[in-house]
Amino acid sequence: MDIRQLQFLAALAREKHFTRAAAACNISQPTLSGRIRLLEQELGVPIVSRGQRYHGLTPEGERVLKWAHVILDNWQAMQQELAQISGRKQALLGRLVIGVVPSALPMVALLTKQMQAGHPGVDFTILSHSTAEILRGLSDFSLDAGVTYLDNEPVDGLMASPLYRERYSLFVGDTHPLAGRESVTWEEAAREPLCLLTQHMQNRRIIDRAFRAANCQPVPRLETNSVINLCANVRHMGLASVMPEYLLDALGPMEGIRAIPLVSPDVEHTVGLLVIDREPLSPIIGALREVASGFDPAVLRTR
Repeated sequence: MDIRQLQFLAALAREKHFTRAAAACNISQPTLSGRIRLLEQELGVPIVSRGQRYHGLTPEGERVLKWAHVILDNWQAMQQELAQISGRKQALLGRLVIGVVPSALPMVALLTKQMQAGHPGVDFTILSHSTAEILRGLSDFSLDAGVTYLDNEPVDGLMASPLYRERYSLFVGDTHPLAGRESVTWEEAAREPLCLLTQHMQNRRIIDRAFRAANCQPVPRLETNSVINLCANVRHMGLASVMPEYLLDALGPMEGIRAIPLVSPDVEHTVGLLVIDREPLSPIIGALREVASGFDPAVLRTR
């Protein structure tokens, strides 16, 4: 087995076509097919579902592909680290795959903005995930990093970098009877027709605990896994919603919507970056953690 075989497999999975994958790797199609067959022989498992055309990977092939991505990422990280050690200036290159809880998606745009300002060769794939999906993605190497709550549920075995404190507001239309208030209690919010994130989301579990602390248990009129959909339903359906207070700043002007701070109880949680705790740490992950350590959303929004 060698690195090129793993690169060929990754290209085939990406292109889903033998000829296109071979062209992307600057080799002939028979050469690509032969090297993947050799990889199958060396590993003793079928990797590609055989047929006249590419039909996908076998279950064993899917696992081989996951490990291939890990090995290729580590190979690139090793080259970048060796370049740094030897004093050769080499810009960081690569793609970071980051899983993010829905309530933090707008704020992560500020994190990637700062990361790309210092490392323009780095690209991103941002995925909306629950905390459970983030932890699973980190453990199986399908995610490079995650952004989620640090002080609400266990995140053992990971390196955490706090990003910001999340506080909560009641979002209503600007003609709503509560729109002119300086604050609203959780008990008052519970009486409103609410739209909230779905129950498997950690943000929803935080909100449910706050309502229980206020001795109330609202029944939401609408549930969704999208923060954007919450905002749309506040505007168009006349529902109220509980969301992080920063959303009005992060998403830009939201005409017709007011955000009123929630009190009694006062609730806030730390949101931060999670990466696998390992040594050596790849330079691109190290750079992301460095950006996270200096992250200041208030400063970034004014730039």
